[in-house]
Amino acid sequence: MFAAIGTACYRRRWLVIVLWIALITATVPFLPRIAEPLKVGGFSSPATEASRARGVLMNDLGFAPSTMLVIFRSETLAADSPEFLAGTEAALQRVRNLPFVSDVLLPAQDSSLISPDRDTAYALVGLDLPPEEAQRLTPQFDAALLHPPGLDIMVAGAPAFYRDIETVSERDLRRAELIALPFALVALLFVFRSVVAAAMPLAVGVAGVGAVLLTLYALAQRMDISIFALNLATMLGLGLSVDYSLFVTSRYREELARTPGDIEGAVTRSVATAGKAVFFSGLTVLIGLSGLAFFDFMFLRSVGVAGAIVVLWATIAALTLLPAILGVLGPRIDRWSIRSVRDDASAADGFWAALSNRVMTHPWRFLVPTLALLLLLGSPFRHANISSPDATILPPDLPSRQAFDVLVDEFGLGEVSPFLVVLQSPTGIGSPENIAALHRMTTGLAEDPRIARVQSPTPAGLTPRQAQAAFALQSGLSRAGADIGFSRLVSENSAVILAYSNYLPNDQRNKDLLQSIRAAAPGGDVQVLVDGGTAEIVDVVNEMYGEFPRVAAFIVAATFLVLMILFRSLLLPVKAIIMNSLSILASYGALVWVFQDGHLSRLLNFTPQGYVEASLPVIMFCVLFGISMDYEVFLLSRIREEWDRTGDNRESVAIGMQRSGRIITSAALLVVVVTGSFVTADVVLIKALGFGIALAVLLDATVIRALLVPATMRLLGDWNWWLPAPLGRLLPKNALLEETA
Repeated sequence: MFAAIGTACYRRRWLVIVLWIALITATVPFLPRIAEPLKVGGFSSPATEASRARGVLMNDLGFAPSTMLVIFRSETLAADSPEFLAGTEAALQRVRNLPFVSDVLLPAQDSSLISPDRDTAYALVGLDLPPEEAQRLTPQFDAALLHPPGLDIMVAGAPAFYRDIETVSERDLRRAELIALPFALVALLFVFRSVVAAAMPLAVGVAGVGAVLLTLYALAQRMDISIFALNLATMLGLGLSVDYSLFVTSRYREELARTPGDIEGAVTRSVATAGKAVFFSGLTVLIGLSGLAFFDFMFLRSVGVAGAIVVLWATIAALTLLPAILGVLGPRIDRWSIRSVRDDASAADGFWAALSNRVMTHPWRFLVPTLALLLLLGSPFRHANISSPDATILPPDLPSRQAFDVLVDEFGLGEVSPFLVVLQSPTGIGSPENIAALHRMTTGLAEDPRIARVQSPTPAGLTPRQAQAAFALQSGLSRAGADIGFSRLVSENSAVILAYSNYLPNDQRNKDLLQSIRAAAPGGDVQVLVDGGTAEIVDVVNEMYGEFPRVAAFIVAATFLVLMILFRSLLLPVKAIIMNSLSILASYGALVWVFQDGHLSRLLNFTPQGYVEASLPVIMFCVLFGISMDYEVFLLSRIREEWDRTGDNRESVAIGMQRSGRIITSAALLVVVVTGSFVTADVVLIKALGFGIALAVLLDATVIRALLVPATMRLLGDWNWWLPAPLGRLLPKNALLEETA
């Protein structure tokens, strides 16, 4: 089949090229608008307790789906002065009339919104849309704000945070592209030593990325796609497209050198061998990325969808566009040589053959230190603190981050995201037993030294009898129409306590506090649910890592099956999975050492987070497992060719390494260049993802492929290709190889 694809693309090469040009031309008008339909957020799941508590708050107590915090400061006016408070009301006069604004709470209505030093205050503006949708309306919100003289205004809250995430993500993407493309071209020139040959993988890579972006734009009209999928799609799209094109182009030059003048034959054989390996390697990457579809998080699902699109178009481009271009170029592939083109891939005494023979002569000397190095690199992962992001992942130059910092400085670390302790009762929250339970919960929170202040329908400091009386009085006044804020905290069957802690949501002390609150039994027939920043973080991590083992098992099992069919071996897939796991473990350890512990933070220009963002290990496992298998397929396919030809394990490893080692290392270098360019990102999540993938690929294509593979292949000997006879009869024959005319 693959030989037929190569022949067809050669014979209809101009038609194929014209169709691709038409596709890329259709992409151009959409490129400036590619981010418009994409969503920010998607880090939550409806299955968590925090999500259920949020549903009660919205349905029973009328809480808005999202909230904007409008911060007011003045150098001349006290925040509790009539002039200051009148200014806050005037500033929000037009905001109240916006169709998506559901309610406004001013500092004049709630004195807790005024800072202790009385130079800052803020208002809460409820929006009737979730943050992911509300962030699109932030320009309209900003335009409606008036700016009374003497007041400085800043805006915080989830919608503003998401808006800035989108802004900085697009900025990071443009910067990474400007860095990656020139460096990738230089790397390709080094590999091919010919301008035309070097341009081929890059041109196909750019075409593949264009097709990916157009597909993402169309798909985002029908389903939720995260803005972060755009960064990953560009990162992987360019890397994989260039990788696959590099392998096919290299094989084409090798085949053309064997049979000069037979351009059609060289194209056909290249697609039948390297092209087939591209297809199966793409399948292994697809398996890894498809695991993300199992998660109940829009962010992870959309990254998986984007990854699948990337693999699809990278494979199609390498199997159609590239053979067509090679057919047009013919021997001109080596035009404009930087120096004399000398391809020593077939030399029996080349560098890679010599290295593999040296390793195979003393396999244990190389195996043990290499394993020790990888385990040492992975050791920091033992003290990993897995958590989810908050506003501190944004660079300090963005408006929402600056507003967040002001709130923290003026009101305390826990002001932005209090604990929302929801109490529900099927018989009614106003029964004496349930009021007593509400008061016990309030008193317990107020007396906890980790809590700065508490807002509750039954104020702390009252006796149980006084609490009953206070509840009855407020309830009566509220029914009479008095706006005392009671109805915002109590409904017939629900009540909420707002507990402001002394720490940021990610702080371990907040997580311990959350556990204490959820373990409390206040009495009555009330059920306690907790929402808030810390609850969301803890619940997301628990939900995500509850699913992760199942996803990992699926990826490992599916990859094992594909490799077993491909190489007709039972032990090679096991060995490949173990070695891939070692490279991933090493990259996990580096993530902890750099981004949690803060090493290299000055060099990489970021503020240490004190944790590893929860989705990073998940995404990296799914991406890296596929990419690592990518190189395994290319290397073992060449080794298998020689094994089928000679039956000599050592010789087949040496020749396979010689013919693919340089290309695999070069391909890895390109992926490192592309993914490493995202280390310049301002969003720590993207910076860490680029760093982790680049490091793992570098280790995988050098230390593991150059040292571990020949060492383990030598130790296993002929057992590398062992397959039980009954199983061999079930598997297809020669799944990897294809006869070509």
